[in-house]
Amino acid sequence: MRKFILAKPVDMSEGFKDFFDTIGLTGAGLVTKGIAAVITVIALRMLFQLNSDPKGALRKGSTAVGTLFVAVVLALYGDTLFSTVTDAKG
Repeated sequence: MRKFILAKPVDMSEGFKDFFDTIGLTGAGLVTKGIAAVITVIALRMLFQLNSDPKGALRKGSTAVGTLFVAVVLALYGDTLFSTVTDAKG
């Protein structure tokens, strides 16, 4: 009779460090993703609160799209950007 193994056992004795290693994120990477998520929520809220004045709506809309762009860049490349600051050798 074959023994069915769903997943190989993983040693999680070091707590959160092991957990973050299994999902491929460091603590700094997780914080960066969280900050990007908060900025995304702020940008989407700005988009939904546009007023009926065309000039003001264009200004607020472009600001919201720029904020959303910053959030996307931070989510994609934030851990790389911040690793140059935190992992300084000297």
